[in-house]
Amino acid sequence: MATPSPGPGARDPEPQRGPAALLRSFLVVGVAVLVVAGLLRACSFAPGAPQVDRESVPRIDPAAELLGDAPTMRIPLRVPALPADWIPQSSDVVLVAGTRAARVGWVTPDDEFARLVQSDADEAALVVSEAGDPTATGTVQAGGRTWVTHTGRRGEPIWVADVDGVRLLVTGSATPERLTQLAEAALVAPFVVPR
Repeated sequence: MATPSPGPGARDPEPQRGPAALLRSFLVVGVAVLVVAGLLRACSFAPGAPQVDRESVPRIDPAAELLGDAPTMRIPLRVPALPADWIPQSSDVVLVAGTRAARVGWVTPDDEFARLVQSDADEAALVVSEAGDPTATGTVQAGGRTWVTHTGRRGEPIWVADVDGVRLLVTGSATPERLTQLAEAALVAPFVVPR
């Protein structure tokens, strides 16, 4: 028995499948995303390195943030004094292997990022918490101390030193010179004293 053919204007009961249908779907979704992004101005083309708008970077007070974190930590926290062209822009406390790590991040004068982490966590656990799957690369001297170096995700350097029972870690996209500046400032920084 023959299957009757659909009349003019009737829909095909079987949806289209295959590479052509998939490609059409992707094109429709892609155009919709571009239209929405264009309307919201959420996209821009910026070849080269990312640009930082220093005026719109959120700013924090590292001393106040670390003072607030101090009661939850088992170690004294240092507050590095950096020049005014370093913008303190983030602070948090994360759990690392059953203990805590206090982190403060800055935008450097070169519009790159640098972070100081202070903890009593095991070195391997602390480095993994910051870098995912790090690769040990050697040592570097900064502030009269030897720092163990690693390379983390995105190829960012990680430097770790133990100072009086506190593990200091510096990392970020910043140049070695800027990481050295942060490391040196951390080593001579006063401790916050909870009230």
